[in-house]
Amino acid sequence: MDEIKQVILVRTDLDMGKGKMAAQVAHASVSAYLSASRSNADVADAWLSSGQKKIVLKVEDDKVIKKLYEAFKFKKIPCALINDAGLTQLPPGTITTLGIGPWKKSEIDFFTSSLKLL
Repeated sequence: MDEIKQVILVRTDLDMGKGKMAAQVAHASVSAYLSASRSNADVADAWLSSGQKKIVLKVEDDKVIKKLYEAFKFKKIPCALINDAGLTQLPPGTITTLGIGPWKKSEIDFFTSSLKLL
């Protein structure tokens, strides 16, 4: 089986504080995992038992994150787009992160290999 990993995309144009960013990444990770466990429990279980590999990458704005979200949805790769509740630093509904997988590394990398680490 192909290596299984999870990727979290974070918008860098929002100037989120470190704590806020960490919370948004956590939301994306958990939500994407739940999506994966519903669509393919075997892949989700393999990821859990293999160390839960995660990579956090940066994207420059909401246009990029929305485009990638649509691409992953089209390919039926489990993902979760996170919108902020607006209780602290950001307006309600602001897209902050995208959680992808856990899923096959090769299929995720097809869309994300040009992105830089956060």
